[in-house]
Amino acid sequence: MSTNIEYQHVDYDNNENRWEFYLRSYIGGQEYQDGSYLTEYLNESENEYARRIALTPLDNHCKNVVHIYSSFLWRTPPVRVYNSLAGNPALEQFIDDADLDGMSLNSFMKQAQVWASVYGNVWIIVDKPESNATTRAEELDQDIRPYVSLFTPENVFDWKWERTRSGRFELSYLKLRESVDREDATTKVSYFRLWYKDRIEFWKSDGDKESKLDEMTNPLGKIPAVYLPAARGVSRGIGISDLADISYMQKAIYSELSEIEQLIRISNHPSLVKSYDTDASAGAGSVINVSDDMDGKVQPYLLQPSGQNIDSIRESIKDKVTAINRMAHMGAVRGTEAITMSGVAMQTEFQMLNAKLSEKADLLELAEEQMWTFFCNWQDVNPDVEVFYPDSFDLRDYDKELMFLQQMRASGVRSITLMQEIDKQIADLVLDDDKLAKAHLEIDDATKALGDFNEKTQIYAYHIDSGAVSPNEVREKIGLEPVSGGDELFKPSADEPAQ
Repeated sequence: MSTNIEYQHVDYDNNENRWEFYLRSYIGGQEYQDGSYLTEYLNESENEYARRIALTPLDNHCKNVVHIYSSFLWRTPPVRVYNSLAGNPALEQFIDDADLDGMSLNSFMKQAQVWASVYGNVWIIVDKPESNATTRAEELDQDIRPYVSLFTPENVFDWKWERTRSGRFELSYLKLRESVDREDATTKVSYFRLWYKDRIEFWKSDGDKESKLDEMTNPLGKIPAVYLPAARGVSRGIGISDLADISYMQKAIYSELSEIEQLIRISNHPSLVKSYDTDASAGAGSVINVSDDMDGKVQPYLLQPSGQNIDSIRESIKDKVTAINRMAHMGAVRGTEAITMSGVAMQTEFQMLNAKLSEKADLLELAEEQMWTFFCNWQDVNPDVEVFYPDSFDLRDYDKELMFLQQMRASGVRSITLMQEIDKQIADLVLDDDKLAKAHLEIDDATKALGDFNEKTQIYAYHIDSGAVSPNEVREKIGLEPVSGGDELFKPSADEPAQ
């Protein structure tokens, strides 16, 4: 560890530019324009390039993907069992205001998950203000309790892990940039907190000089920092961003959208071609001067590109959007290709997305359990809080699934077993849980009324479904008593094919 307070971990240096790119790709707007990510044309002037940046829209896929992940992850809130912490006076306050800035614990964890998706990881510090209180009651009177702070990677300058005797890795050093101020128009001042197992140091740096402001004992004997990755990376302390590939694909789409904007402007505004001495003008568009000594008499004329290349660029953009959906496992969620996906392909896509979300939920669960351990350490309580995030996510496209089942129901397949299962799946989609058991029994009873499963009953079922015979006619054939309403013929809906 260097004595230079501005010293950064080697992995920080390797990832700093990526973090900035991911952040700008997520935020979009002016942040993205300021990044100058638009591909510059050959021999393009600075003014032309700046104008093109200002006129090119950004189709922000990065933000959309991150928010879709978040919406699924937080559709069902986590369940917490507090055990020995139950009844602790600080507990309810922490759940309602986790960061001492009015943000609830669930909102804080959701925010942490979103920024981890963007950067690849975040850090959470579980701290507690200093106090001269001697009892927990006095602390409560002074509003002294544990709280959490969120640090994105660009503010975590350095870190070090050590393997303990138990085999676990534990932080032995952590350098945080807590704030940045300006003393004047040119001088930027950064404030740092350095965590060690035995002490905490506070530093100030203005680039030219640095000074230690304060030092105190670390009462926990450990660093209360939680590392939350979006996905585990190779290097400890550096996660894998959900935008690692998507952001670059978005950048390519951004440049192609600029191409389309250019082509539209050029094709809609023809240029006037004339000699210098020709008295001619045009409305919108530029004037192109040609040499007076060219062979032949050059008559003024309008030069108007056809714009035929626009369609090919649009197809290229569609391919890239499809690639983004494939990388994010969202082809069945947000992609237009979901319309043409087969049932098997859609189910596979849902399974892959569910697996990704389950991994994220596991990482959130682990991070929060570690947070509660530090919370309990600060409160001198046995750390036995249990946290349960959802491990499966309802990703079904109900409308499309119902349409598929209805088509199968009307297909005329001669299988009572298949029809029975389809009916149950339709019931699962349209009925509340408290009515499902009864509906399943009714479906089973209706199926049993046709007798044992054999070729004959298949034929009977087929004729009932086609409206050729009534249920009571079939029951009479197989030796069963008639039922109320059984004389009515089944009438296929207008959407069903005629039998």
